[in-house]
Amino acid sequence: MERRRRLAQLPPDPPGRAEDAPDSELWVVPAAVLCAFCGQPDCAGCHAEETRSGFVAIVPWERPGKLWSRLWSTAGSATRSADTFFGALPDGPIAAALRFALLAELLAITSVALFLLPLFALALPSVAFDLLADPGHRAAVLRGVCLGIPLLSLWMVGAHVLHGVALDAGARRLGGRRQRRRALRFGLYACGWDLMTGPLGALGTLFGRGLRALAEIAVLSMRVPGQASLAFLQGVYGLRKETAQRARRAGTAAALGLTFVSALVALFAALMLLF
Repeated sequence: MERRRRLAQLPPDPPGRAEDAPDSELWVVPAAVLCAFCGQPDCAGCHAEETRSGFVAIVPWERPGKLWSRLWSTAGSATRSADTFFGALPDGPIAAALRFALLAELLAITSVALFLLPLFALALPSVAFDLLADPGHRAAVLRGVCLGIPLLSLWMVGAHVLHGVALDAGARRLGGRRQRRRALRFGLYACGWDLMTGPLGALGTLFGRGLRALAEIAVLSMRVPGQASLAFLQGVYGLRKETAQRARRAGTAAALGLTFVSALVALFAALMLLF
């Protein structure tokens, strides 16, 4: 009697399932199964799909929330936890990563300028006084700062993007599957290194995490590019460690060469604008 009363209280069986589930007490709604690559429930297996990501929330910058919190968290993860961050870097929107890179580099370069200009004035007070006293020199300095910070920020973003593209080329030469979008995102999110290892990042780390964490950041600034590149090549491209090291060396060498050439071009262009 008790079992009949419980069965009478249950909702009717879904259509078309009566023959599959003769006992309504045993029928349950299965949980949704998501694709491990794109995160879509109706995916039939998109191993070659590179335009969507079900793991976009792994990047704090691409989550909802306050801008500074998302920026600082992403830059910190890309620097302090570079292995896990770049080793599992998902596919996703390029525009969001580009906004992060531009903001991170603008803050990093501005903080460097604000740190170096007073040091220059203290080291060469007579020169600094002459530059500020003369209207023409003062205007040139102001123009140089206003133009130099954005242009140098753009150049830094471009240098990081070149690094990511070079890693992609090196990985594909050694048998890795093409991951051009993720390589671009690697370069863009790598701009977080410059923010965290610059004066602004140093101050934030010192007051937020203490002197010991600041010392760790100083050490990481020398190691993080290699660690992040190796983790990216192994995690995203699936290369073995030895192959990933070869791809990293080839990609880094190519990126350094291109960056050097672009630096000469940018310096020449800056001198032309100033004079």
